[in-house]
Amino acid sequence: MPLSNIKRADLVQIAVKPDQYPDESLPEIAFAGRSNVGKSSLLNGIMNRKSLARTSSKPGKTRTINFYGVNEEIRLVDLPGYGYAIASQKEKENWKTYIETYLESRKNLKGIVLVVDIRHEPTNDDKMMYDYIKHFGFNCLIVATKADKIARSKYQGAVSKIRKKLDAKDEILPFSSLNKFGIDRVREKLDEMV
Repeated sequence: MPLSNIKRADLVQIAVKPDQYPDESLPEIAFAGRSNVGKSSLLNGIMNRKSLARTSSKPGKTRTINFYGVNEEIRLVDLPGYGYAIASQKEKENWKTYIETYLESRKNLKGIVLVVDIRHEPTNDDKMMYDYIKHFGFNCLIVATKADKIARSKYQGAVSKIRKKLDAKDEILPFSSLNKFGIDRVREKLDEMV
């Protein structure tokens, strides 16, 4: 169970194309989501690190594919955030290509975490990403971040809205990077993917 007992976590590689990816000797779980949805904060929470994955109040910070090694047993892969309105069309196309190339070429990819904001209905980009994940038959976990921004009594309704918009059968877990709500359950589900 590499994620329930983290002794070490490192950024091992930054890439934009396959010849820059690390070798396929370790299982990988990829993280996809809109810009500014809290992907980096979720990754830091999982890895029990404060700022290994760089967070920013400015959307669109992750423009590369970042590979994080955990306990030298598994890699967590931060994909570029999509849906960033201010990015140029060419930049958006590049990110789309980076994401698709990675997802379609990695034989050691065990699952994908789709990161959404619990406060908002998923966007059309989220729906497209979820459909893409399911089309290719990947294991998927949906993590709804920023759970500290709404009352716990509203979690069920928010999760139902997300499920309906995505037409999702997969588990949806509320998560807060602020108070670490849901972190153990997220780690458990990721360990199951591997």
